[in-house]
Amino acid sequence: MQMEGSVGKMSDLLQEAVSFIRTSYPELLKTEEEINDRVEQIKREINETDRYEHTYEELVYGAKLAWRNSNRCIGRFFWESLRVIDKRMIQSEQEIVSALFEHIEFATNNGNIRPVITIFKQKDHEGKLDIWNHQLIRYAGYETENGVIGDSSSIEFTKKCMALGWEGKFGSFDILPIVVQLEGKTPNFHEIPESLVKEVPITHPELKWFKDLQIKWYAVPIISGMRLEIGGITYSAAPFNGWYMGTEIGARNLADEERYNMLPAIGERMGLDIKRDSTLWKDRALIELNDAVLHSFKKHGVSIVDHHTAAKQFKKFEEKETSCDRKVTGDWTWLIPPVSPATTHVFHKPYDNEIMKPNFFYQKPPYK
Repeated sequence: MQMEGSVGKMSDLLQEAVSFIRTSYPELLKTEEEINDRVEQIKREINETDRYEHTYEELVYGAKLAWRNSNRCIGRFFWESLRVIDKRMIQSEQEIVSALFEHIEFATNNGNIRPVITIFKQKDHEGKLDIWNHQLIRYAGYETENGVIGDSSSIEFTKKCMALGWEGKFGSFDILPIVVQLEGKTPNFHEIPESLVKEVPITHPELKWFKDLQIKWYAVPIISGMRLEIGGITYSAAPFNGWYMGTEIGARNLADEERYNMLPAIGERMGLDIKRDSTLWKDRALIELNDAVLHSFKKHGVSIVDHHTAAKQFKKFEEKETSCDRKVTGDWTWLIPPVSPATTHVFHKPYDNEIMKPNFFYQKPPYK
């Protein structure tokens, strides 16, 4: 039975590999002969070793396709601009941590953010690598007798970091360390050098008291808790980033009741009646918060996009895909912005949520 299972798994890998090659190679303008030669080469490799390695060209294009196929991303118009950093060969923990720091620096680019992915060795390699962080840069969350301080979505991970010896400062915006674990070894935390983390203080173009709220947010969202799958191969450590859409910060991270819950404080300072929802105080406070986020990022020279512009860019993506005879898939519930969705074309269109590969997939945090 074990042999049958092994053969079945190998067959699935080959099938996924061939599907990827036959999808990507024509787009890379490869000839039918080159396609067939590569398929035969992969077959031999899988037969001999039960696995295969992507060429650098396949890795790069596979990562780009994963972005193009990401149903929940409204920023896919830029999929071809993704920079791919190949770190499959590095082994030591220090090399890995250095590569993650390099990613942060390269992506941040002093505010002119570059979409980039750093890909470490495939999951089936000996010495599997796990990155414990959901994002490379994120704020800590602390449970206290007087309520939550910081980001409540980080509470569990913050506890894990402190159990490893990290000492939090119990501030609202403490940068968490990066935690990496090599297979069979103890996880270790690594503080991110302050010089690498660009943060934006949130102020308002007209409401001068806004600065007194002492809100800020980090410049680059680098997702590190998802796995990348290309042609049947899984890369469990492949952190990637684009730039923020303003509503991610202004309508979710800072506004959600279960996150920073800033709307009541803003509504009160605006002189609104926050006791009755029917006064639409939340809506007014939300708009001012989003205005402040966009204003602040632009003021400090950090790339960001508003939801109206992002929707127009997505429309261009749809048109280009259609012109290439490619199906546009999407998760409508994620594509519509959390502020004024009906003002965008996305709200008025149905999308097929079929999952295409290559793609990014959620994976269980290693500490759970």
